Amino acid sequence: MIYLTKRLRCALAILATFFIAQPALAETASSTFVVNASISSVCTLSSTNMNFGVVPTAGATTVQTDSTSSISVTCTAGGTYAVALNWGLNNVAEQRNAKGTVVATDLLAYDLYKDSARGTVWTQAAAPVTGTGTGSAQTITVYGRVVAGLPYVGNTTYTDQVLVTLTY
Repeated sequence: MIYLTKRLRCALAILATFFIAQPALAETASSTFVVNASISSVCTLSSTNMNFGVVPTAGATTVQTDSTSSISVTCTAGGTYAVALNWGLNNVAEQRNAKGTVVATDLLAYDLYKDSARGTVWTQAAAPVTGTGTGSAQTITVYGRVVAGLPYVGNTTYTDQVLVTLTY
């Protein structure tokens, strides 16, 4: 009987540990944090010079001469962009002009176009050329023309500088 009593005491001791008050857990506090992510377009721009070469003449006037230049735009895939050209350094009344290097007042008028038929003049006020980036270089061709019939001033080199602006 003593043996049962010891067993019973042992069982009661084990049960008692489950019913004895456990210490309360510590209080809790909580916080939140914000998760942010940004995706931004990154673009690069380069351009080549336009060289009309030697503009032929017919008597005292020029012969129509065409040339091209290219603009290379590389933008992150999906990023939109716009390419604009200004009037150049020597424009007069919204006419692009290359300036003579011998006599600074000598001007040779030329135009830049958006299309190979040279039907749409690329003006500063006109809508820029727009596109969507692919992650690879995209080429935009600029078409230039010195029109026929311009007064021929003399032997000189003519230069101008056009600013290309990329907005993205």
